[in-house]
Amino acid sequence: MADARKGREIHLKSRPQGEPTPSNFELVEVDIPEPAEGQVLVRNHFMSVDPYMRGRMNDTKSYVPPYQIGRPLDGGAVGQVVRSRSSAFKEGDFVVGNGGWREYSVGDAKGYTPVDPGVAPLQAYLGVLGMPGQTAYVGLLEIGQPKAGETVFVSGAAGAVGGLVGQIAKVKGCRTVGSAGSAEKVKHLREKLGFDAAFNYKDGPAAQALDALCPEGIDVYFDNVGGEQLDAALGKMKNFGRIALCGAISQYNATHRPPGPSNLVLAVGKRLTLRGFIVSDHREHYADFVREMSGWLREGKVTLQETIVEGGLGKAPEAFIGLLRGDNTGKMLVKLA
Repeated sequence: MADARKGREIHLKSRPQGEPTPSNFELVEVDIPEPAEGQVLVRNHFMSVDPYMRGRMNDTKSYVPPYQIGRPLDGGAVGQVVRSRSSAFKEGDFVVGNGGWREYSVGDAKGYTPVDPGVAPLQAYLGVLGMPGQTAYVGLLEIGQPKAGETVFVSGAAGAVGGLVGQIAKVKGCRTVGSAGSAEKVKHLREKLGFDAAFNYKDGPAAQALDALCPEGIDVYFDNVGGEQLDAALGKMKNFGRIALCGAISQYNATHRPPGPSNLVLAVGKRLTLRGFIVSDHREHYADFVREMSGWLREGKVTLQETIVEGGLGKAPEAFIGLLRGDNTGKMLVKLA
């Protein structure tokens, strides 16, 4: 592997208008560059596709730079060092970094974190022990601040972040309610992840479901979806409730700006706290996250939940489009090697 001269990567061929299509992406064969001093060459084994990537495909200013036309995309990936010019890593070490949408990535060693496949499967470092896990941990515990006995509602609860939020809330002694997009996913939430209640948001108004499942109200809402479910949750929040605004996947493919919540004024009378967050702003919690999440995983209090797309790098656009359609249960990954 170390002597390979060619590798493949995915480029952004055009900017999506609404829902992405395969024509927006291009699979390109490239020369594998030699690492410079202080760099490593990594053969990626798994790559991640994540909802935030959709925003980077638009030419708009955000908390991360947009992807560029004709250039490779990037994102989380875990793999093995095949050549090192840094004292931080040796050949054969496993690492996680931002070299995704490529079979091989070259980058500064300081941009990679060592991982141990003896502790958990490699792909776990892109899910429960990676960015989604950190997002769930920080968003729920720092922003939601749940207390034992409180009711926590999670939208997009069958996704990589939402499913972990529900499991952490159970560890903290909360009653958990989740929403998902199919009867199968609702069953998964109840039987596999331990949610106390769950509903299919496609079956009818979310407000009606929350009236039935949260008759006494909601203390903490972890919002992955936005739109109607945020509107419905605002109506059921208890006084001094907390809302962690993680994402709004229901709006990511919108071609026109959707209307905001129709009842945001309720936040005033109910004295609610609504706070958006980006996980990279909370690196000071990383050590606590790794320690606690590893323990919960080892004890079986938190489980791996993932959808792995086989077939190599060429399947990455298909996996990403499927993610936005809700085809995944848990973390959506592409197996590269």
